[in-house]
Amino acid sequence: MSKIVLIGANHAGTAAANTILDNYPGNSLTIFDSNSNISYLGCGTALWVGRQIDGPEGLFYSSKEKLAAKKAAVYMETKATKIDFAAKKVFASDKNGKEIVESYDKLILATGSLPIQPKIKGLDLANVNYVKLFQDGERINKLLDQGDIKNVAVVGAGYIGVELAEAVRRRGKNVLLFEAAATSLSTYYDDWFTQDMDKVLKDNGVNLRFGELVQEIKGDTAVKAIVTDKGEYPVDLVLMAIGFRPNTALAAGDLETFPNGAYKVNLKQETSKPDVYAIGDCATVYSNAVENTAYIALATNAVRSGVVAGHNAGGTALESIGVQGSNGICIFGYKMVSTGLNLKAAEKAGYTPVYTQFEDTQKPAFIKEDNHQVKIRIVYDRKTRRVLGAQMASYNDISMGIHLFSLAIEEKVTIDKLKLLDIFFLPHFNQPYNYITMAALTAP
Repeated sequence: MSKIVLIGANHAGTAAANTILDNYPGNSLTIFDSNSNISYLGCGTALWVGRQIDGPEGLFYSSKEKLAAKKAAVYMETKATKIDFAAKKVFASDKNGKEIVESYDKLILATGSLPIQPKIKGLDLANVNYVKLFQDGERINKLLDQGDIKNVAVVGAGYIGVELAEAVRRRGKNVLLFEAAATSLSTYYDDWFTQDMDKVLKDNGVNLRFGELVQEIKGDTAVKAIVTDKGEYPVDLVLMAIGFRPNTALAAGDLETFPNGAYKVNLKQETSKPDVYAIGDCATVYSNAVENTAYIALATNAVRSGVVAGHNAGGTALESIGVQGSNGICIFGYKMVSTGLNLKAAEKAGYTPVYTQFEDTQKPAFIKEDNHQVKIRIVYDRKTRRVLGAQMASYNDISMGIHLFSLAIEEKVTIDKLKLLDIFFLPHFNQPYNYITMAALTAP
């Protein structure tokens, strides 16, 4: 029997906790979390704020009570302040300042990530908000109810920023979307796709301020304006969404870390110290696309890492099979999905990437209902012809197709292997020469 201590009850921590509690009842589990709630699906914040769902209640899938019912000792609103790795002890402090000391045989770190805070003036003004926790969504939702909040600045046009821009626009507010890069979503997609998303945003009333670097937020006690290198804009609310950084201050000086500060782990989620695991946004992953250690903060990666660490801490050796960073987004009905590397990322990883692409309707032309254009691009290595990434977009739901490419990257499939892949045809679903087949067949 092992005494396991888990720091963090986020997605990764909850997955680890359930894995241990459901499969290894002979072990004891103690959980510390600084928040007052467990398992909030932050990916649903924009849906909630944008009134696309009834409320936030369905965005929680676990709780202190559920974990305690499985015999875990759960300390909420209790912050881990120090770890003595030599003595195998965790020191924590609850909301009343009471210190709790817990010894461990196995330790799992699931401390997550924190919003990146740029070094600009005005971040401490009222109505400047970050977006991560349930409490953030609750605060933003209430602010958008106020009649005097008319102009909203969203800083950062990654996934969260674009989703927030849509949500705020759905609430009838004027939205200015600021991004230093020339397009939205440039981390995940090539320009052939991002230009479409930019048009979708613009056509739905989002004011795109791309290629602008925010330098200051102005106001007395509350926000009045946002200043960039190209102008000043009156705003009543600022939503910061420029990304996240690993939350590793607790043990960064004791454990080996990645260049961005994430705890470096192996395929068993083990850190540089024995019996210590790290999972989720605070830890690295192994990318099958770059064939090396990487940092890809996604909820899906977090859950898988929690399962792997939970089994290893419980006594069953299990290794991760790596990840591809599969992801997707849906904005005003336009759906985009990607996996692996886009052209810029492939070049940065040291490959000589080439691509093949195709565009056609999802179904034959004689199908008139729900039959939209589909775009696909497959990125592969010129030398080995191994598939490195794929991107797809349509108003149709083409999301399941990206899983094929995720597996292709994991299994090192070449573009030529896809040319005659057995893909079924039925007019209700697709075309006889569908876009996946045609993109592969036309690959140079």
